[in-house]
Amino acid sequence: MPTQDLTDIRTFLTEKVIKNYSGIFDKPTTDRLAVIRHEKVSRPVIYIGTGTCGVISGALSTLERVQKYVSENNLKADIIEVGCNGFCSAEPLLDVQLPGKTRLCFRNVTEDRAEDVLNSVFHHTLQNDLTLGQYKQPGLEEWPNVPMLEQIPWFNLQTRHILKNAGIISPVSIEEYIAGGGYKSLYKTVLNYPADKICEIIEQSELKGRAGGGFPTGRKWKIALDTAGDQKYMICNADESDPGAFMDRAIIESDPHRIIEGLSIAAYAIGASQAIIFVRSDYENSLNILETAIRQAKEYGLLGEDIFGSGFNLSISVRQGAGAFVCGEETALISSLEGQRGLPRSKPPYPAEKGIWGHPTVINNVETLANIPGILENGPAWFKAMGTKSSKGTKLFSLAGKAVNTGFIEVPMGITFSSIINNIAGGVKDGKALKAVQLGGPSGVCIPPADLDTPLDFEALSGIGAKLGSGGLIILDEKTCMVNLAKYFIDFLQNESCGKCIPCREGTKKMLDILEGITRRPKEETTHETLERFKGVVQLESLANVICDTSLCGLGQNAPNPVLSSLKWFREEFEEHIFDRRCAAGVCHDLRTFYIDVEHCNGCNICQKKCPENAIVGSPKMPHFIIESKCTGCGICFDVCKFSAIYFK
Repeated sequence: MPTQDLTDIRTFLTEKVIKNYSGIFDKPTTDRLAVIRHEKVSRPVIYIGTGTCGVISGALSTLERVQKYVSENNLKADIIEVGCNGFCSAEPLLDVQLPGKTRLCFRNVTEDRAEDVLNSVFHHTLQNDLTLGQYKQPGLEEWPNVPMLEQIPWFNLQTRHILKNAGIISPVSIEEYIAGGGYKSLYKTVLNYPADKICEIIEQSELKGRAGGGFPTGRKWKIALDTAGDQKYMICNADESDPGAFMDRAIIESDPHRIIEGLSIAAYAIGASQAIIFVRSDYENSLNILETAIRQAKEYGLLGEDIFGSGFNLSISVRQGAGAFVCGEETALISSLEGQRGLPRSKPPYPAEKGIWGHPTVINNVETLANIPGILENGPAWFKAMGTKSSKGTKLFSLAGKAVNTGFIEVPMGITFSSIINNIAGGVKDGKALKAVQLGGPSGVCIPPADLDTPLDFEALSGIGAKLGSGGLIILDEKTCMVNLAKYFIDFLQNESCGKCIPCREGTKKMLDILEGITRRPKEETTHETLERFKGVVQLESLANVICDTSLCGLGQNAPNPVLSSLKWFREEFEEHIFDRRCAAGVCHDLRTFYIDVEHCNGCNICQKKCPENAIVGSPKMPHFIIESKCTGCGICFDVCKFSAIYFK
């Protein structure tokens, strides 16, 4: 066991690392670590991103084709599965590194393209249409006319500290994580600092919780540390359930040991010997990777009894959640862990004082904990040097929607929406105009183009009535109907309401009824229903404010945000739906009226045959007509017409 004056964890762990690779090392330790990190390879190494986004894009088929290629060509090559580097729209991603050469990254390598890509690398005739870039690796020969990955638009504005291993190392190899300096911060923590000093360091860094609330992390830890208790708990909330948010899953699938190390340091800081990672049950890949990583950490003595001979004991368990949105609220999460229904509790007392089973409990999300090892390794001043005056460090965002490039990114706090959209995301897809950006998940807000130069930090966003939330960033183009979008989010939140408090349970249902009335076919309404619809519309804004002011937890307090922000910036669309009974975007099916242009219709009869309501009449080879009273606006005729003879208003 090492003594406390040992300053580098790698010295302690190298022997255990080497034992797992016995017989292949004959160079000094530094070279051995370089081999583990694949900085120096003696034979080709092929890396395939098999995170969830890669699997959806066909990465497993690509993997099988690569394995077949290596076998058929009798190649002595290593094939390593890694997580996603964040560029999800470029999946499946495939990297190749040849001895003495820098590592290459290829995009959209589907099964049918894998052989051509590998042939191009081995014959040094790269396919430029699929070559994304090369990694910067000093001492290795660079490929000519291939940009460095850090130079391409997706990466050049990012500051990747949390994501530094994403898509680079194998998530099931603790050796690779340790060889890159992993667990050094944990070693430094438990052998050199008392718990209160760790809380002080995190407080000095000004790290704020990344789950959306923005509460100072160090202060929360200090409260739990100063609260007496025979047992304390540290919980990692990895149960993300926002539509369009997938950063937690991506970090776990790419770099699980970073989460375990951050969680371990946090547990030490609050005096906890029990830690829990709460993951949604349908994240099967994440669960398997976490279980493997915890088992490896135990085998290396990084978890369990007397860690590093310091007297610090820690046990980490993984618990599965059902994916309930309300469990993003910490007291509802605690109820779920206790085996009860996930219902929020009144505060105070706060969990840091009285949490799971009545014990002091701290809950941080994945991104917050992933920041901890870096702060302990480099110091609080390093972290504070990034970001803005009120918001330090970096922030993860998942880019989704109508952007050219989508995935997850890590950028310094203070970057603007416009920089992310125009540079990293590559603008709006298909050359369409940008309509808005939806920030913060289903209870977030829609931000118009006029505010896209707002810095992304807690204070600046508060000034325009927005919150960072979990980091979901959805790009909306001109074909988006803001009324329909608000209805979608309210429907989601109404279904996810726990039902405990009346404002949230009944208020969101009433809001949904009003929005559904706005988008309902007017011909189906009676006079009484029309009157009720107008009455509801008048009450919509005041109802939303009442829900915000009187709901028990954050779900209800923020549920009306999509409606309030849409009314604020896109009121004309609501008025168009209400008074003109028209959806300009053509998204609200019940408000579409279809017509046939007789000059373009040649009477092919396809639309008539496909219409489920028999609403189309006409003789073969003669122009057809739509009976408006029978038409339900399903749009099947519009989809099947090959001559652009059908249009809607």
